[in-house]
Amino acid sequence: MLTVENLVAGYGKVQVLHGISLEVQKGQLVTLIGSNGAGKTTTLRTISGMVSPISGTVKLADQVITGEPAYRITRRGMAHSPEGRRVFPALSVEDNLQLGAFTRFTGSRPKGDTAADLERMLDLFPRLRERRQQLAGTLSGGEQQMLAMARALMLNPEVLLLDEPSMGLAPKLVEEVFQIISRLKESRITMLLVEQFAAAALDVADYGYVLENGRISSSGPAAQLRNDPAVRAAYLGTAH
Repeated sequence: MLTVENLVAGYGKVQVLHGISLEVQKGQLVTLIGSNGAGKTTTLRTISGMVSPISGTVKLADQVITGEPAYRITRRGMAHSPEGRRVFPALSVEDNLQLGAFTRFTGSRPKGDTAADLERMLDLFPRLRERRQQLAGTLSGGEQQMLAMARALMLNPEVLLLDEPSMGLAPKLVEEVFQIISRLKESRITMLLVEQFAAAALDVADYGYVLENGRISSSGPAAQLRNDPAVRAAYLGTAH
C-alpha cells in the first residue's frame, strides 16, 4: 500500500534522511521508532508532501507520489495527523471534523456517507461527542490529539500517518490513545505510526523500523524488535 525507497530529504542544506526504505502493507500497522532528532517526523512530512525530497521514491497503492504537493497526495488518500495536533482553534469540534472530509465534499475523493462517518468518529472518540460544538482551541491537549486523529480519519484514507500521538499527554491519556489505535488496527486501517514511547508502539504494531541518524538501522516484526537486546537497551529501557 505504501512503499518508500531510498528516500533522501532535509531542510535547506541540512540533510536529515539518508536513503531510508520502508513498506506498509494494506491493513497493517507499522511503527517507526528512534530517538529525538533521528528523522522520524521528517519521514512522515516527506511522505505526505510537506517536505520535498531530494531523491528517492514514494509510492501509494503502486502509484508514484514522490514530490507531489500535499493537497494532491491527500486527494490520493493519504491522511496525516501531525505532530503538535494542529487543530483549527477558532472552529468547533464538528467543523474540524467536517474539514477532514473536505476533499470528499469537493469531489476529489469519493464522498460516501460523510454523516455516518462523522457519527462513527464521535462513537470512537466519545469525548468529542461531549464537546461537539465546543471550540477546538478550548479543548485539553488529549482532546485535541483525539480531534486531530479523528479529523484525519474523516478523509476515509488509504493510509493514515500518525506523528507522535502521545506527545505531551498524561499517562492515562496515553493509554487511552493507544486503545483507540488498537481499535483502528482491528478495523484494518493501514497506518504508519511515529511514536516516542517505543514499547507502547511495538506492543500495538505488526512491524517496526528503527531509525538512527536518518538511516534505518534495523527492522522486523514488532515482537522480534521488542525482544532484540540492542533495541531494548536503546529504546525500551532495559537490555534484559
